[in-house]
Amino acid sequence: MNAPLKRVAVACLVMFGLLMLNVNYLQAVRADGLRSDPHNVRNFYARYEVERGRITAGDKVLAESVDTGDNQFRFQRRYPGGKIYAPITGFFAPESERDMEAAENPLLNGSSPDLLIRRGLDLITGERTKGANVDLTINPRAQEAAYRALSASGKKGALVAIEPKTGAILAMVSVPSYDPNTLVGPDKATVNKAYNKLDKDEDKPLVDRAIERSYPPGSTFKVVTLAAYLDSDDSVGPQTQVDAPQVLDLPNTSADLPNYGGAACGSGRVTLTFALERSCNTPFAKIAMSLGYDAMKEQAEKFGIGGEPLKIPMDVAGSGIGPEEDLAALAQTSIGQRSNQMTPLQMALVAAGIANDGVVMKPYLVNKIADAEGGEIDSADPDKLSTAMSEENANKLTEMMVSVVSNGTANAAQIPGVSVAGKTGTAETVKGRAPHAWFISFAPAEDPKVALALIVESGSAGDDASGGHTAAPIAKSVMEAVLGR
Repeated sequence: MNAPLKRVAVACLVMFGLLMLNVNYLQAVRADGLRSDPHNVRNFYARYEVERGRITAGDKVLAESVDTGDNQFRFQRRYPGGKIYAPITGFFAPESERDMEAAENPLLNGSSPDLLIRRGLDLITGERTKGANVDLTINPRAQEAAYRALSASGKKGALVAIEPKTGAILAMVSVPSYDPNTLVGPDKATVNKAYNKLDKDEDKPLVDRAIERSYPPGSTFKVVTLAAYLDSDDSVGPQTQVDAPQVLDLPNTSADLPNYGGAACGSGRVTLTFALERSCNTPFAKIAMSLGYDAMKEQAEKFGIGGEPLKIPMDVAGSGIGPEEDLAALAQTSIGQRSNQMTPLQMALVAAGIANDGVVMKPYLVNKIADAEGGEIDSADPDKLSTAMSEENANKLTEMMVSVVSNGTANAAQIPGVSVAGKTGTAETVKGRAPHAWFISFAPAEDPKVALALIVESGSAGDDASGGHTAAPIAKSVMEAVLGR
């Protein structure tokens, strides 16, 4: 071969090598960046080519794809439940998705490996690829009752209801909410304008307060303190007498811890049942200081507090009682203040654990997944999260919580013919704002079908009784919906 031909051959080999390197670089290194590049309109159009699977709650459709007939934007998402279910479904927008639409996106858009056989059959038959359908554990009656009641309060807040024996989430409401139908069109400019308006709203409707935000739990946390006390001594029970001073002198500080308004708690020495009924602060603070930080932290962890972050499958914000400080800080922690921070979901797990004889089940939202033809791909398999307390101690605590509803601060949660267990709470918040109103509950107490926690932001006049007047009736309406009352 003469020299010119050799040079041409070498040049061709070099160019071919460079071409192969460039192809591999683009496919292996820059693929994700190119795929997400805003100038790549191919992926933008592709988002609308697939008929995404439905999101349902039993027979109720929460999200579905509608055929528009447009060749470029063939399928558009629709949310029949609107604001009521938005914190659960989330939305599928031109460039993003969130909540259930994001958590189960590979299944909904048909790209999941679990749908490989289905895609293969579609390829053979020439059928258009469809996503899988995701059925949720949500009870529509409970969800809608909770949304109506919380919205009617005129306050911001959240509620989570759980089936104690399985961990299935029956309702998950956050107020204020938003209409996901405003965020689904193919016009990016219109959708971005609607999203930015929601994002800048001072009331933060895009935030799911049930799982994305934590709050001081107030006196609802006293059931955790009480669980730790019951665990410390087998002889402790509902009629055990404890000191209940009007004001508790906090050690190593000039501060005092009073009962609400400085009121007396009985005669200064009361039963545990009475202390829980009246939600006295001082006896629970004394109990926590006698137990110590380690015992309190251990008990909290048994309820799942401070452990690995939960996924339902959406990510859940962490909860915790805060770092170890001194006895004065521990006294405040024991009544749900100081650094004590809980999500509504976590407090619902506390209620559910007591209801389920001391066993806390892992919370979950997905009941079943099926392909477009109805073939089951996966279904829920309830699993234990932890054992929070013995069955004996759970029964003791249940007895006291029933008395809170029958004779104490939560009588607004009473349901005729049903034994209801509960605990009210009031949590101090930002100076100048009214305290948050909390309520945790389960029913029927002897065979619980539903356990729940709810918070009404700045919904209390300051005492646990007023917190019960605000939050307990909302809980009652949800429990009645689950129980078919």
